[in-house]
Amino acid sequence: MTNKILIIDDEEKLRSLLVRIVKSEGFEVFEAKDLKSGFKKLEQNDIDVVLCDVKLPDGNGVDFLQNIKGSFPLTEVILLTAFGNIPDGVQAMKNGAFDYIVKGDDNDKIIPLLYKAVEKVHLQKKVQQLEKRIGDKYSFSSIIGKSKGIEQVIDLAQKVAKTDSTVLLTGETGTGKEVFAQAIHENSNRTGKSFVALNCSTFSAAILESELFGHKQGAFTGALKDKKGFIEEANGGTLFLDEIGEMPIDLQAKLLRVLETSEYIPVGDTTPKKSNFRLIAATNRDLKTESDEHRFRSDLYFRLNIFEIKLPSLKERVKDIPLLVNYFVKQFSEKTNKKTLSISDDFIQKLENYSWPGNIRELKNIIERSVILSNGDTLTSDVLPYEMQNQTEKTSKSMSAFSMQSVEKLHIQKVLNYTKGNKAETARLLEIGIATLYRKLEEYQIQ
Repeated sequence: MTNKILIIDDEEKLRSLLVRIVKSEGFEVFEAKDLKSGFKKLEQNDIDVVLCDVKLPDGNGVDFLQNIKGSFPLTEVILLTAFGNIPDGVQAMKNGAFDYIVKGDDNDKIIPLLYKAVEKVHLQKKVQQLEKRIGDKYSFSSIIGKSKGIEQVIDLAQKVAKTDSTVLLTGETGTGKEVFAQAIHENSNRTGKSFVALNCSTFSAAILESELFGHKQGAFTGALKDKKGFIEEANGGTLFLDEIGEMPIDLQAKLLRVLETSEYIPVGDTTPKKSNFRLIAATNRDLKTESDEHRFRSDLYFRLNIFEIKLPSLKERVKDIPLLVNYFVKQFSEKTNKKTLSISDDFIQKLENYSWPGNIRELKNIIERSVILSNGDTLTSDVLPYEMQNQTEKTSKSMSAFSMQSVEKLHIQKVLNYTKGNKAETARLLEIGIATLYRKLEEYQIQ
């Protein structure tokens, strides 16, 4: 695509000379003799760079620069003047000029400057496109689901996004809490600023403190240089703390101080720093119960629980399973270079009957596995895991590959095999009553 350059100058001979020079470099050139006609050219064409004289019949190029940047922020402006004027040059740069050069003295600089300005414009446009793609990816409209539960949650999230309030996202593992956190950030007044996410269950207490608050060189063994923490990285933007229920009690007190004062102290430092960030926290724990039982600070819980959004589990939004399946099938068909597969009714029915303890994350994994295993053009239930293919109405409600029941069933079966089917001995080894064993054999349909 040809780059578009606009030259604004009331001296016709000089303007014509500049047009010829710039055109010879392969640029598409537009010209204007004053600011009014120049602005019309900007409105009618996607101009990349403006070469503008400072002294014009209807105004000053330095002042006009603010109008250009206000209406066309990605357009770069190079100002030309007949006489070097330091105050004008300083003001031009403050107003956003790419550069300020003297006619005649700096003519040899014009073409190199144009190329540099065009390169900057291209980079800015790429960044803008990337930000738009990120915004589209994390918009509320990208959240898949038409069930009443998910629509109510989206409505709540949209309302709180416009504020700066702390948000607590609760719900089972795999329900999409980070997706909602991103969407809230992208639809807030902090969009375009940093969104930094930290999983509190990933690190030990000491490392988590360093990750969160940063540290000074020499604060501990291995601290070879100063390190910014996530709180500093989130300044101006949003800090997302996932699995906040796993945060150690002593660290909770330090986080509470940051939320109340916006001040924190890096590990090994003595000087407080400030950070202005919005906090979104998430947990799959019941923090009210945790605080009542003194496993989570009640003062921090009340500070976090300004606006709670409980995300529904997948079994509470069965209506959305076909929509999610279609989305993931398309995604993984493209990823594995396969033609997008059609989906059998039996495949969907088996998924709808399943309990989904791992929620959307588990569904996503199952669909990826199914697409990889499929041989034909249609996904059928025979590519699903064994427990899904052979589930009964009872087991579909109580069993899954991730559940404790599944582990318990497998263990009981192993002990039965060890005792060669002796139920009394099996109950003794399991340290449960014989009646309990018979009940579990019936519940899990173990022969």
